[in-house]
Amino acid sequence: MFTKNTELVGEVVSYGSEGEGILRTEDGTVFVPFCLVGERVRAKILKAKGNIAYGKLLEVLSPSPEREVPRCSAFYQCGGCALQHMSYAAQLDFKRNQVRSALKKLGNVDAEVLPVVPCDFPFGYRNKLQLPVGVRDGKTVVGFYAERSHRIVPIDDCPVTAWAKEVIALVNEYVSLCGVPGYDEETGRGVLRHVVVREIAGKYIVTVVTATKKLPKADKLISLLKGTFSEFTLWQNVNAERSNVIFGKEFSLLYGEGTFSDEESGIVYSAGANTFVQVNRNIREKLYLAALEKVREDAVVVDCYAGGGLLTAMLAKKCKRAYGIEIVPEAVACADALKRENGLLGLENICGKVEEKLPALMNSLQGEDVVLTVDPPRKGLERSVVETILSSGVKEIVMISCNPATLARDLGLLTGCLRDENGQLVKGGGHGVYEICSVQPFDMFPQTKHVETLVALKLKNYNR
Repeated sequence: MFTKNTELVGEVVSYGSEGEGILRTEDGTVFVPFCLVGERVRAKILKAKGNIAYGKLLEVLSPSPEREVPRCSAFYQCGGCALQHMSYAAQLDFKRNQVRSALKKLGNVDAEVLPVVPCDFPFGYRNKLQLPVGVRDGKTVVGFYAERSHRIVPIDDCPVTAWAKEVIALVNEYVSLCGVPGYDEETGRGVLRHVVVREIAGKYIVTVVTATKKLPKADKLISLLKGTFSEFTLWQNVNAERSNVIFGKEFSLLYGEGTFSDEESGIVYSAGANTFVQVNRNIREKLYLAALEKVREDAVVVDCYAGGGLLTAMLAKKCKRAYGIEIVPEAVACADALKRENGLLGLENICGKVEEKLPALMNSLQGEDVVLTVDPPRKGLERSVVETILSSGVKEIVMISCNPATLARDLGLLTGCLRDENGQLVKGGGHGVYEICSVQPFDMFPQTKHVETLVALKLKNYNR
């Protein structure tokens, strides 16, 4: 049994799902962040329950050759990155093993997992920055949340976003000069909640999230932005709800065009403040081209969770016809603009929930040779979507997932492998009709514990 606040010395034998080191001791298992396999460390127990404990790293007694000096001064406090202390090669191995382990343990899926496709730029790769603004010790602070909390860690730079330093300095200057108070989540008071910036082809979409209808000294903020960026657009989003959701429903354009365009793989696309675009262009290109290779030219493609429609458009350009389903109206508007700009007559964008729109669409395509592509949020597929897929008879599926745990569950259901703790097939998991053709992870998020995975499936006994 472990006792809180006691210290221990042990060897790290493996990694947990969050990238933390695992120590096996006589008393049980200890999870300690910022450790590497093979290291001998000294740790302090912070929390214990039975033979499981969670500790804090005090000292690395024998460092691993894979240990790196973190580039970020706030690395051990900020909850954004978890792996900056690990060499990039070791990060790729960790993520491959995480996908393999999740599929087996959570989905009962035994599939070969290919080596992770690396990012050419492990730092400075992000095209989106989300900065929470709050109150700490009575003062407005700008930074990132600490791990598993809404406590803001003040920072002045972020090495995974090349232009973060300029944006953070600008927000701090605006707050200081104009006396704009950060939002206090405990009291519900204050004005400024988040500043979200997305870069598209060297142009910046800036969204200021406020708890109030009016943005104080908006003209001053615009002036500061003009001194920092050559091209930008400014939105205000109002979110007065006492919730963890970043954006509210109300957007107002304060300056500029509102959206910007770029080109990728021969497709001109647009994005706005609330359009989903993958945060890493280098890996996005590799991922989408790999997905495209798995779809036949003579197929009709249904692309679920289509975001701004870039992948859907690429599919429409290659294939017989393509349909994109997306819930966010702004993203669908961008996808429709993309259709017009690229002259894609064989593309149709549908606004709505996938679980509501997919059944009717699949029924209307009976007799067509349909390939289904899905790129759901972290929570994975709704069970009703899984049931629609299973009953549709679609011969091939291309899945993109940012969460190995929910990917494992969805694959377990589609293949009929998912079982409960007693070894019994779960309800809805016994009639899987698909088999896995390939599992390919992509390092969309270097320095973090997250990984993107591309999976190809086909009907059992189907040979195209």
